[in-house]
Amino acid sequence: MTGLPRRIAWNLRHRWRRLFAVLVVGAGVAAPLATGLWWSLPLVWFFGLFVALPVLHTLTKPLPDADDDEDADAPQDPALRALRERYARGEIDEREFERKLDRLLETEDAETVDRGDAEEIANRVRDGLRREVERVRE
Repeated sequence: MTGLPRRIAWNLRHRWRRLFAVLVVGAGVAAPLATGLWWSLPLVWFFGLFVALPVLHTLTKPLPDADDDEDADAPQDPALRALRERYARGEIDEREFERKLDRLLETEDAETVDRGDAEEIANRVRDGLRREVERVRE
């Protein structure tokens, strides 16, 4: 049963809004019974679901990274970035771009080759760059 505590912790971390809503609904039902005041039910529901929940959600929402200004799809390799920029400026044509791209992918670092998925990674990079080329053309 070691997986159960981990599952409970994960649910509390990621599904706390659902748990909070269920607790607010339960507190709203219990409030008139405990106080004897019928209007406490909508009051608890309103403040719990329409005030406290959005405030807590806003306070617990993760902050975006500071480097979100850069293009998320931009390649991290400076040679690849330079090749893309040269193609976008029109300094090289598509045939030369493909040739240089193939040469870059052939000389990929040993870290990628050691993983055994080098061909799959190279194909994904080629597909991504081809999509980028199409986007630049438009």
